Amino acid sequence: FRAVMLSRRSASLARAARLYHTPAAAANWNWPTAINFGAGRVSELPETCAELGISRPLVVTDEGLAALPIIEHAMEMCKNAVLFSEVRGNPVGANVTQGVAAYHAAGCDGVVAYGGGSALDAGKAIALMVGQEHDLWTYVDDENWDGAKVNVEGMAPVIAIPTTSGTGSEVGRASVITDERSKTKKIIFHPNMLPAKVILDPEVTAGLPAPITAAVGMDALSHCLEAYFSPLYHPMAQGVAVEGVKLIQDHLLSVVQDGDNLEARAHLQVASTAGATAFQKGLGAMHSLAHPLGAVHDTHHGLTNAVVMPYVLEFNRSAIQDVSADLARYLDLKEHSFNGLYEWVLELREQVGIPHTLKELGVEQEDVAALVPMAVNDPTAGTNPIKLTPENVEPLFRNCVDGVSASYKH
Repeated sequence: FRAVMLSRRSASLARAARLYHTPAAAANWNWPTAINFGAGRVSELPETCAELGISRPLVVTDEGLAALPIIEHAMEMCKNAVLFSEVRGNPVGANVTQGVAAYHAAGCDGVVAYGGGSALDAGKAIALMVGQEHDLWTYVDDENWDGAKVNVEGMAPVIAIPTTSGTGSEVGRASVITDERSKTKKIIFHPNMLPAKVILDPEVTAGLPAPITAAVGMDALSHCLEAYFSPLYHPMAQGVAVEGVKLIQDHLLSVVQDGDNLEARAHLQVASTAGATAFQKGLGAMHSLAHPLGAVHDTHHGLTNAVVMPYVLEFNRSAIQDVSADLARYLDLKEHSFNGLYEWVLELREQVGIPHTLKELGVEQEDVAALVPMAVNDPTAGTNPIKLTPENVEPLFRNCVDGVSASYKH
């Protein structure tokens, strides 16, 4: 009976999805923050700055984007803007410190975080730190976090403009910053780090090369899947995660094959935002493995999540079989089961050109021992469906390095 009802519900939801899965020319919504969505909406940046009382923004981006026309256009629109592009692919504490110094030296009064996840994370962290007396690591999201230490009034307003569709940092209340002293990625958190305004404009993603489009799209998928499988109770996030997976299923391959498909790019932007909205329910071992790899080996975050994804799904299999079947049914996969979902992930990875092993990212077996404790202690480990321990993470890591599939016993 349950299977019949779920099948009917999935068919009904699929019909409804086909009715509304066409993006409007423009749309605004206010969850989890104020979002202006639609092609060409980046032209509203000057008005958005004025709305937030920003007259001299610090435009935070990375060195690669700084030389491109989209940033030049932003600087032309905001005549008093100051450009800061000293942001690494995996931003480090020094990038934030330098950004704060640039902000104060130029007399800025707000931040425009414009770029991929690195620029967005750096921009949000800079906006936090411009008004603080303590150092950056005081605000790490751990058992010692104390919101009373944050001077909220000193924080700068942030406008976020994502140029990739993966991290969803534009709707996050935290930044992932690497502490170079310990070579660990740390989550800097405060509720007010959530950008005051987000501009989702698919036109600014149109020049993204296919390999990066694929990697960041799979990052968004990792957010949706790990939020969906998190054992925490959050029905709203659960629903958003499911819809994010559906959008990726329908549009990622199309965008990788045709980067000029603005409609599909628009859908992927929403999927990215959905994934980051959903993962307030939690993340899991994909990120627990990816964070130390990014910190130590400087691997691309989204690509790393994409590589480890099927290995982590199999690792968690015993805990997620039933909910995997529900998701596979909604996606109308060939097989409504864990195996159906697993095979779809493998197929999608291959179609969009994701490497199959960590060895292809430059990670060797001799690197694993140092990575294991970092993964077990990563903040995302706590919401993995199966508890991460040194004993089970080491073989998981080793399988990811060599591409070995295994049945895990916990």
